[in-house]
Order: sequence, then structure tokens, then C-alpha cells
Amino acid sequence: MKAQNDVQVTIRVDKDVKERAENLFNRLGMNMSAALNVFLRKAVIEDGIPFTISTKSSEFIPGYSPNDITEAFAASIQREFAKKQQNGSPIALYDTENKKAYLEYPDGSRQYVNG
Repeated sequence: MKAQNDVQVTIRVDKDVKERAENLFNRLGMNMSAALNVFLRKAVIEDGIPFTISTKSSEFIPGYSPNDITEAFAASIQREFAKKQQNGSPIALYDTENKKAYLEYPDGSRQYVNG
């Protein structure tokens, strides 16, 4: 369902980057629109680009681009979440809206951490 304040934005992206990004976002359980909304909201919260932009080389593992590392990290997190859910263990997450940490159980229920 489209929210009343939603507007359409058109951007141009390299085909390979788009496909790789879509694969990543699908593994994270979201689509391109949701991912871009996350990025834009985080940029607004940070009042800037929410990651470092530098002219220095960011290749700290030879042969792997920063994007490769980010994708591997995200996939690893998703695998760990799936294992925990399969075992019936809760997953620790953070609610940015309420600014509180919580445990999410496999049934979808949440238990907020005091503090």
C-alpha cells in the first residue's frame, strides 16, 4: 500500500550494481525501494552520508572489494539469524524509533531490554 506522502524517484544505476544490490537486499528481506528508504532516513538522521567517503584505498583484504565484504558480512548475519530462529533462540536487535534494544523470538514477539 502506498502512503499518502510517498513520491516516486527515478535514478540511473549501473546494471551490474543494481542486480548485485537487489540480490543483497533480497537476502536481507527487503526490496530496492525499502533499502533506499533506509539509506535516505539514515542520511537525514546523520545529517550526512551515513558512511565514510574517502580517497584512500579501503581494500583491507586483497582481492575483495568493500562491496564484497559488506555482502559477505550481511549474508553471515542472515545465516546466524536463521540458525538462531531454527533453534528457537531469540535474536538481539535495536529499535531505532524507540531507541531500545530488544530480543526478537522466532514467533515474532519482542522483549525490550530494560535500561
